[in-house]
Amino acid sequence: MKSKKFNRNEFKVFGFKRHIESFKFAFAGLKYALFYEQNFLIHLIATLTVVIMGFIFDIKKGEWLALIFAISSVLAAELFNSSIEAAVDLTTDKIHPLAKIAKDCGSAGVLIFALGAAIVGLIIFIPYIF
Repeated sequence: MKSKKFNRNEFKVFGFKRHIESFKFAFAGLKYALFYEQNFLIHLIATLTVVIMGFIFDIKKGEWLALIFAISSVLAAELFNSSIEAAVDLTTDKIHPLAKIAKDCGSAGVLIFALGAAIVGLIIFIPYIF
């Protein structure tokens, strides 16, 4: 007898309640990152600094859009990296070369986004500062 392939969509119940639950899960992830992920907190402090500078220098709408995109990209990348690290930690408690690659590449992705965001910030704020 052939076993039935698992289909996770068979168990999903669609509706408004499920939609609200998904927001609760997302906010739980944000709360976790805020309290337990040091780098996420550092990125939030940088975000607050940039937003305050944006108001001080009264930057243009297009500059706000660039900053919002850069900031949200870095924060999202940090959350994705945290989820990769958690998944890797769940699968093994030993130091494995592939686990190291997964974690290092996730961190490198965050670094690339953060460097890009810093460049955007410099392009926007240097003319205001000087």
